[in-house]
Amino acid sequence: MTLDPITVTAPHDSPGSTLGAARRGKADLASQRGLTGDSALLLRGVPGASLYGAGGISSLPALHGLADDRLRVQVDGVDLMPACPNHMNSPLSYADPAKVASVTVFSGITPVSVGGDSIGGSILVESAPPQFASGEKKYLAEGRAGSFFRSNGYAWGYNAGAAFALPWLSVAYSESRSQSDNFTAGRSFKAAAPGREGGAPIPGDEVASSAYRGAIKRAVSVAVQYWGQTLQLELSRQTVGFEGFPNQRMDMTDDDNGLISVRYTGLFDWGDLEARFSYQDTRHTMDVGPDRFSFGTGMPMHTRARTRGASARANIVLSERDTLRTGVEYQYHSLYDSWPPVGGAMGPNTFWNVDFGQRRKIDAFAEWEARWNDAWVTRVGVRSDTVTTNAGPVQGYDNGLAAWADDAAAFNGSERERTDYNWDLAALARYTAGPMQTYEAGFARKSRSPNLYQRYPWSTNAMAALMNNLAGDGNGYIGRVDLRPEVAYTASLTGDWHDAARKRWGVKATGHYTLVHDFIDARRCDFGQCSADGESATTGFVPLQYANQSARLYGVDLSGDLLLARSEAYGSLTGTGSLSYVRGDNLSTGDGLYNIMPLNGTLALVHRLGTWNSTAEVQAVAAKRHVSQVRNEIGTGAYWLLNLRTSYEWKYVRLDLSVENLLDRFYANPLGGAYVGQGPSMTTNGIPWGVPVPGRGRSFNVALNLHFF
Repeated sequence: MTLDPITVTAPHDSPGSTLGAARRGKADLASQRGLTGDSALLLRGVPGASLYGAGGISSLPALHGLADDRLRVQVDGVDLMPACPNHMNSPLSYADPAKVASVTVFSGITPVSVGGDSIGGSILVESAPPQFASGEKKYLAEGRAGSFFRSNGYAWGYNAGAAFALPWLSVAYSESRSQSDNFTAGRSFKAAAPGREGGAPIPGDEVASSAYRGAIKRAVSVAVQYWGQTLQLELSRQTVGFEGFPNQRMDMTDDDNGLISVRYTGLFDWGDLEARFSYQDTRHTMDVGPDRFSFGTGMPMHTRARTRGASARANIVLSERDTLRTGVEYQYHSLYDSWPPVGGAMGPNTFWNVDFGQRRKIDAFAEWEARWNDAWVTRVGVRSDTVTTNAGPVQGYDNGLAAWADDAAAFNGSERERTDYNWDLAALARYTAGPMQTYEAGFARKSRSPNLYQRYPWSTNAMAALMNNLAGDGNGYIGRVDLRPEVAYTASLTGDWHDAARKRWGVKATGHYTLVHDFIDARRCDFGQCSADGESATTGFVPLQYANQSARLYGVDLSGDLLLARSEAYGSLTGTGSLSYVRGDNLSTGDGLYNIMPLNGTLALVHRLGTWNSTAEVQAVAAKRHVSQVRNEIGTGAYWLLNLRTSYEWKYVRLDLSVENLLDRFYANPLGGAYVGQGPSMTTNGIPWGVPVPGRGRSFNVALNLHFF
């Protein structure tokens, strides 16, 4: 008898593929994906991860105190680029939470195959791969739909998707939308104030400029496969009609981002090969939103950016013990940032903040992974990055005024093209001492070149400087063309202890230490139009210039779980906990680093009975006292919150219910920045200093998701 052929396919996986990583799969993310339009919130609970406050769908992740461009963030393998002087359109803001199937976080040592041009960790967000019909099925069809509502801010959204597949063809479509009003804190934290142009007053407990609306994400994917070869084309577009930013001087009044991504993967006898091409086109506009004053006029700011990327990488199985990973990457990013004239002091010319900014990056890496025996796995790699940046000549609003002309002339006469030759080295090892304990250790040298908004904003005018702010601290920033690349040396050690079956108890501890040469921090601006009085000010908002200094960060992450009870009738009850601490110091000045999360932890009781899961969680955060004095960073007090969550899943339906901040406690977000979300936000002294952005008060949340097969 001749049997029908059976084809078995699976992604290449190796014993060291999770070295130094924390991975959250679809099941781990299920309770969060349907309740938010902000994909960065999916990182909650990952040891060492925290979130900078920003817009409602644009939180910025931080790993061990390093954030924004210091991390490499990829969405479905693409390095998406922000195009805004405040980085409002962060890479994760373009990811649809409902589509995310997995999140992999390298918070300590990052292998060179997933790092590059970053000194912190890496965050890899992946959607589910294309599905194809197999076996006796001639075709595959499925769909999904979901919706959520959060009472605080009256936030709501929906998501939907459909897929159809043959054995050789897969077609999928997805769409999501979300919006929210301003959210409220646990109590009043400021005086009530009138709205713009005599509009409705803003209550004392309302966080102005925290609303967003019209956030729509659509994507279509077409893939074909043949004998282990897959070619996939994905087209996506995101539009945001408005997104407020309570810690920035401006709001995002329009954002349109289009992405084309082509991906090839092939499985061969010797390993696998992946090649990718992407093109990102972003049109971004900022202006004052409805909660701010602008002296009778707006101040539109237009940004246009294009990013082209290409990469090829291979995993080559040299032997049962050895695997070689190698690859090349290319990226070209162009940026135009202009501010049209609106009259008065803002005219008669167009102000060019960055004109024809360019950033070209060419990378190559090689990485060797070896499984020496059942106990030892090592991963060693080296990477070369060549980064070239440049920008064209600029002009101010009025070329006839010396204040504008002198700054522009100094910038235009400088050598603006810079080429950095960077290299990375990473070495990791895992030792499995037995069925109940595992240890990981690593060391890395990592480098990162400045971004365009750190090198090329040129004006020392107070208002112009305020519009360039990647920190959310209310201060104004001036670029510096001759900034050197950051170089970081990181060491980490992890111990993981657990029962043999990993079902009854587990404890994991990670210690990390990072020393950064030429860390890009800030100094008080004392030239041009910068006020000399700002050099010694210990309160208020001040003008700053980026500067290379030295920094040190170190800390520890602890996590654990313990099965408290289990029965067939009543299910299981598990206690979980986590604790994270990181300290950041500027070794050049003795100052603290900006926006470092203070000591924080969680304790939770988790009940599981079949497909019914419930959690009672206490989240505690210590006071933030070690702050960046050069920025006049605002300290925050200690607090604790109580959160309740429950979910039930039927065959085709999942229902999630939760209450965040059940006791409606008031607290200031340690990473929320300075509150500048209302009033005359375009001026240095137009908003009272010393008020941090508060956290969200009590919110009742519900999400319903349906799956069709």
